[in-house]
Amino acid sequence: MSKHNSGRSLSFLWNSFGAIQPLQTAIAASVSLAVANLLGMPEAYWAPVSTIIVMQSTLGASWVVSKQRFIGTVVGAAFGALLGSFFTPTIIIYGAAILLLGFICAIAHLDKSAYRFSGVTLSIILLVTRSGAPWLIGLHRFVEVSIGIVVALALAAIWPNQQLARSTQ
Repeated sequence: MSKHNSGRSLSFLWNSFGAIQPLQTAIAASVSLAVANLLGMPEAYWAPVSTIIVMQSTLGASWVVSKQRFIGTVVGAAFGALLGSFFTPTIIIYGAAILLLGFICAIAHLDKSAYRFSGVTLSIILLVTRSGAPWLIGLHRFVEVSIGIVVALALAAIWPNQQLARSTQ
């Protein structure tokens, strides 16, 4: 690629994606990791992962994603902790749990996104081998994800991305 073409490509990337979103995401992910580490969370990486997932161009868009992730995490963590406290997570128990989560989300009129997040959370609680009580693992997962969500929403409220907000209007 010639020097002229690479400059044009960089300019295109800069103008089409913008520089603010990556900067905001990097700052928010770093802050959420720092907060989770300060709180001594055992799997602090879930905080920045959650931040990256919910980071959007506007506070309104972030709120929609965050609300569904939060609800799904609560449902999956609670159900995973309950099941893990009483049952060994066999394939049958796991499959039945994922099915029941779908029914719970449907009855509660939650969307598919909340169901997806609840299934991911339940899977992590039941299938990842750890030492510790399932209810404590569920609580940690909930706190780690909540840190990421709160940091993403706080940054979107404090530092809205005006460039991307204008491009979506």
